[in-house]
Amino acid sequence: ADEQLDLDDGRWEDIHVVTGALKLFLRELPEPLIPFSHFDKFIAAIKIQDPSLRGRCIRDLVLSLPPAHHDTMKVLFRHLCRVVEHKEENRMSVQSVAIVFGPTLLRPASEEASMAMHMVFQNQVVEHILNQYGYIF
Repeated sequence: ADEQLDLDDGRWEDIHVVTGALKLFLRELPEPLIPFSHFDKFIAAIKIQDPSLRGRCIRDLVLSLPPAHHDTMKVLFRHLCRVVEHKEENRMSVQSVAIVFGPTLLRPASEEASMAMHMVFQNQVVEHILNQYGYIF
């Protein structure tokens, strides 16, 4: 069903509607932007204590993603970095963006009991990629 969206329609003026639509789109993908196969690797990488080693690991993981995932991530995170640049007006800090998008972009194949524990790390991964955008991409 190829829907034609009229972006001039008044309801798209509300940024929350647009953000909600983006999150819903990302959440309903058959596989998250960070594929299930990479979930544990990203979680393990964000737990590395040494900051430079952690940085290299995450960059290498992002580079190892399938091209469609990598390229979409690059565009999405470039946009999210721009959102963060305006945090004074929109109150969306790196942490806020990570809380909103972490669980959507990065989730385990099965939602098991340790979800709350994962969420902290999911958000940290998104936060790290936002903070290190220039280095990673």
